[in-house]
Amino acid sequence: MSGGAPAFPANPATILTVNSVTAPHQTKIETYSALPPSIRYNPTDGVIEFFQWRVGLDPTSYFDYDRLGAAYMQKARETGDITYYQLAEQALRKSLALESTHPEAASALAHIANVYFAEHRFLDSLTLVRKALSFKIGDVSEFGTIGDCLLNLGDYDGARAAYSNLTPSLSRPYMGPALIYLRESRLGALDFAEGRSHESIARIERAVTAARSADMHAENIAWTEYMLGFEYFRLGQVADAEKSYDASLAVYPDYHRAVAGLAELRASQGRFDESIQLYQQAISVIPMPTYIAELGDVYAKVGRPAEAKKQYRLVEYIARISALSQSVFNRELALFYADHNLKLNEALRLARNELAVRNDTYTWDTLAFALYKNGQDQQAAAAAAKALRLGTQDPLLFFHAGMIAHARGEDRSARRYLQRALVLNAHFHIFYADQARRTLDSIGQQPAQIMRRDRVREAVDGRH
Repeated sequence: MSGGAPAFPANPATILTVNSVTAPHQTKIETYSALPPSIRYNPTDGVIEFFQWRVGLDPTSYFDYDRLGAAYMQKARETGDITYYQLAEQALRKSLALESTHPEAASALAHIANVYFAEHRFLDSLTLVRKALSFKIGDVSEFGTIGDCLLNLGDYDGARAAYSNLTPSLSRPYMGPALIYLRESRLGALDFAEGRSHESIARIERAVTAARSADMHAENIAWTEYMLGFEYFRLGQVADAEKSYDASLAVYPDYHRAVAGLAELRASQGRFDESIQLYQQAISVIPMPTYIAELGDVYAKVGRPAEAKKQYRLVEYIARISALSQSVFNRELALFYADHNLKLNEALRLARNELAVRNDTYTWDTLAFALYKNGQDQQAAAAAAKALRLGTQDPLLFFHAGMIAHARGEDRSARRYLQRALVLNAHFHIFYADQARRTLDSIGQQPAQIMRRDRVREAVDGRH
């Protein structure tokens, strides 16, 4: 299961980063006492407690409510727990109730725009971040949020134009590394979406360097290292992917995204016991539906169907636990149903609902696969064409397109897509890589890698 490339977290350049705040009291956040020590209490918890104390002293301070909201946003990034975005929104709305008409409101407006982005309220986010920009306080980092929203809405040209504004200014030289980080990480993701994988990796490597130079929050650095690993794995560069995931965990131990990335990588290597342990570790931090589904797939692969079914039941529960969960995990649930031949009508309904919210490559891909699983092959092919229109180098996109083409009897196209998936990464999915090979065998041609190997052998044999 894959819901596509990870969505950008809230704009890190607008998030408060405080690495050494002494909390004025020792009240712990009991809700998360079950998390690992590295996640349970860290500097962000101290920041939250500090500004909780501050707003308690002065409930008329729009500044302190803004800082509290920003700290909740950072906590959401670190833990993956989307309920922190709801806490952030409450604090930021309080800040805006106290100050919304003067330039001092720009920060809270930009922060709540990031909350709306995280909740997939992309049009609302655009409205607020543009209002923040209208105060003209000289902070161009809001263009990162604008570009991120446009990217999810399928306006890739608009996103690139927005990201081009992330340029350091002479008046704010101290923002230079942070803006370079924003620009390179965002343009790197756009390059990946548009099929320029090598350029994307180079940009994200520069983003890592900039993040370290700016002494950004450890989670920001870890997320960027994780993104490198994510792209390397899609391209079949497994050793580089592992190195990036390890670098992510070195800077931020127990980072759930990197742990889950390693779990996927280990499954691709056939190291299933390690994969299971890593998925369990990631889920202990935050029970993301994607992680739970992928753990279920590993159990199914190793012949433990009871454990697999237990995980599959949990996926639906987590994805529907709240209205916010249903919004944020809509696409993941649609793809989960399609992947596992469950509630296929519901998968199609969810995919179409998601398309009303965002029109990016991976939403079109999800719709295409849901249509295919419902036997609507002609519509599936049209949606797959939209998913592939930018040339994104993701083997799962090619696999889906290949299976749709095969269902339509277009075996020449099916062969091309399935071979492309396997050439990118011969072990791109715990089940689908094998299915791609079987389908290629059934239509009379082997994967391109095997064909090249056979041609080499024939050439060698011909010399003897």
